[in-house]
Amino acid sequence: MGPVRGGGRRVTGLFVGLCTLDVIQLVDRVPGPDEKLTARDQVAAAGGPATGAAVAFGRLGGLPRLLTGLGSHPLALGVRADLDALGVRVLDLAAERVDPPAVSSILVTASTGERAVASTNATGHRLRAPAGLEELVESCDIAEFDGHHMELAVDVAHVARSAGRPTLLDAGSWKKGTERLLASTDIAVCSADFRPPGAGTTAETLEFLRDHGVTWAAVTGGGAPIVWAGPGGGGLVDVPETRVVDTLGAGDVLHGALAHHLSGLDRIDGPAFAEALARAAAVASRACASFGTRAWLTAD
Repeated sequence: MGPVRGGGRRVTGLFVGLCTLDVIQLVDRVPGPDEKLTARDQVAAAGGPATGAAVAFGRLGGLPRLLTGLGSHPLALGVRADLDALGVRVLDLAAERVDPPAVSSILVTASTGERAVASTNATGHRLRAPAGLEELVESCDIAEFDGHHMELAVDVAHVARSAGRPTLLDAGSWKKGTERLLASTDIAVCSADFRPPGAGTTAETLEFLRDHGVTWAAVTGGGAPIVWAGPGGGGLVDVPETRVVDTLGAGDVLHGALAHHLSGLDRIDGPAFAEALARAAAVASRACASFGTRAWLTAD
């Protein structure tokens, strides 16, 4: 059982963003032009940053709700079935859509755990905030965003900020509209690939986030220490060493675990933020020790 609020209620997280069908194959190497290879193993599962975070949040004992667009195509029904089995409640804002969901084709190199990914992501799909958004947000303890479906994310983040719910941004890369989303972001955890305009270093990225209203910020770098900053200072959080089998989805797991640890807090300060990052990094490291995005859920 994870963190609880007063009265023993399990924490609830609202995750806003991309949901895809991930087709993941384990290969000895990425094939060259016109070359065919036989994969060692494969996994087909629901994917996307917000989706992976919701799965991790649920694995740790929280109640995840995923606000996204899926549709009624047979592939989308398979994605929904996967998430239903994992306890992720899907709120589909594109239920009438009949075309296939985004499919991510992923090759994981067996010797290094590195991955190559091709996907359409949320290209060409525009989602509108649902009726009853205020009630939905107020029923949750934290809201997390991956920057996809940006207009929806901005609307939900604004409502969450107004309702006093902490907002967490998974900043994998700079996207059009990110600056508007930062205006309602309390916590931002960025990959090393996230480069705001004019920011060329980690220190400049953290300064940019602070100047745009983000209270707590961090930058990850794979197995390197996480650099964080907040009111009164900052520091480093070590990432546990592990035998890396697959890095796919590690950042998603980190954000879901972080959302879970933060949602059980009445107040965030420097030590609490650093501890939450450390606990989340430990979960993400465990996820890297197995192939695919599902095996870690049942590992000891």
